[in-house]
Amino acid sequence: MFRHVVLFTWADGTTDEQRTAVATELGRLPEIIPEIRAYTLGTDAGVNPGNHEFALIADFDSVDDYLVYRDHPAHQAVIAEHIKPILASRAAVQYTVGG
Repeated sequence: MFRHVVLFTWADGTTDEQRTAVATELGRLPEIIPEIRAYTLGTDAGVNPGNHEFALIADFDSVDDYLVYRDHPAHQAVIAEHIKPILASRAAVQYTVGG
C-alpha cells in the first residue's frame, strides 16, 4: 500500500466557513476518484501548541494510483479553489506502508 500524508496550516483571517469547505470538498474525492482505498481527514485537536491545523491521510494500492489522485482534475480543483487561497504552510510525505 502507498500512503500520502499532508498537513496544512491556514493563513491568518481564514474563516470557519473556508475551513469547513476544505474538509467538505476533500471529503467528496473518494466518491469521485476510485483509486483511493482509504481517506481520513481532520482538524487538529489543539492539544499541543504549534501543530499544523488540518491533516489528510490517503491510501492507494500503488504509486500509480496515487499519481491518478494527485493529478485528477477534481483534486486539483479543490487545491486551487479551496486550499491555496487560505494556505499558510503545507507539509507532505508519501511512503510505502509495511515496506
